[in-house]
Amino acid sequence: MAEENQTKQVTELTLVGLTDNPRLQAPLFVLFLLIYFITLAGNLGMVVLIRSSSQLQSPMYFFLSHLSLLDACYSSVVAPRTLMNLLIEKKTISLASCATQLFFFIAFGTTECFLLAAMAYDRYTAICNPLLYPSVMSHRVCILLVAGSYVLGLLHSLVHTDFTFSLPFCQPAEVDHFYCAIMPVLALSCSDTRVNRHLIFGLAGLVEMVTILAVLVSYAFILSAVSKISSAKGRHKAFSTCTSHLAGVTIFHGSILALNFRPRSSDTLSTDKTFSVFYSLVVPMLNPLIYSLRNKEVKNALRDFAMCK
Repeated sequence: MAEENQTKQVTELTLVGLTDNPRLQAPLFVLFLLIYFITLAGNLGMVVLIRSSSQLQSPMYFFLSHLSLLDACYSSVVAPRTLMNLLIEKKTISLASCATQLFFFIAFGTTECFLLAAMAYDRYTAICNPLLYPSVMSHRVCILLVAGSYVLGLLHSLVHTDFTFSLPFCQPAEVDHFYCAIMPVLALSCSDTRVNRHLIFGLAGLVEMVTILAVLVSYAFILSAVSKISSAKGRHKAFSTCTSHLAGVTIFHGSILALNFRPRSSDTLSTDKTFSVFYSLVVPMLNPLIYSLRNKEVKNALRDFAMCK
């Protein structure tokens, strides 16, 4: 009976949060609110700019608009509740809300992995097969690549969410994190979670390996093609279209690898939270800056948009 009470009466969880120091909560609230505002303004602004500008109708910007939309949604899965929990004392979340947060967090993150791989293929086609580019990267193909990214992301997330929340949970149900991250949630289970842990690292490793390999192969062909261009100006012009994407891929996948595949140590939990802040809140804020600061077409479209208004 005691075991039954432990496993069947958990209807809500408590999020421990980033810190229990009350002096830090107000500064963190202001900082995260600013980051979230910049993230929404930058990413949704990028979506509106791309959809409204005739200069930004190439496949590259079609993918970028979906990347920006993903970043806005991805940040919104974590930021609002994190901000709310910095203001209130009782940081509870229902089991259903926790499952929903976990589902969309994994779904948007996985979708972004595949979308970045699709963007690498787009750059490969543009540089290595410029004459075939309009036919190879037709609007139909672009839609299929984006739709495929979303479908794979949703399926990947569905597997993890179903396997995680089919487990029984024990009291006290405290998630030692600031959002419903999968490993801290698994730690609450009363049953053996070895299968779940193997599944998490197996599928996450497979997604990382496949998408990173796709990016590396694409850029290997790109570097080979660029090296054959005789003029330095031509090489710079060809590769300049890839630098923003390469920077975005490096930051995104670098943060995933640092969070999930680094050696475990005694300070793992606090380090996990630090990396999670960067991965879930800071990276989505950086992408609009990465893709616009060195992009003349985006700058020109933004200037024209501002003049029209």
